[in-house]
Amino acid sequence: MAQVQLGYFTLDTADIGKAKAFYGSLFGWSFDEAASGPTYAHVKDSSPAFGFVKAERPASETNLYFRVEDLNAVCARVRELGGKAALPAESPTGLTVVVCDDQGVSFSLWQAAAGY
Repeated sequence: MAQVQLGYFTLDTADIGKAKAFYGSLFGWSFDEAASGPTYAHVKDSSPAFGFVKAERPASETNLYFRVEDLNAVCARVRELGGKAALPAESPTGLTVVVCDDQGVSFSLWQAAAGY
């Protein structure tokens, strides 16, 4: 198995537009409109990649996405080890899924689309 590294993370926000305005002004960030939508704003040219996700009640922590080559295989391994995996979601940036370990700690996996 290849070394797995943090590949993506998000920050929850109640208002995507306000988050874009605040952080864009604060840090000079711009946003990739092609990879964004009404419930997500992707920060352009970020490394590791990250963005903002619309949430009813924003969390005080980030959502970590570990970049993997084969999301389905890693989800199967999570289950084998006693964890749980939700159904994957597809977006222009690839496949993502929320999983939790055998103690209930949640994190996410990301299988990048071509070009990401």
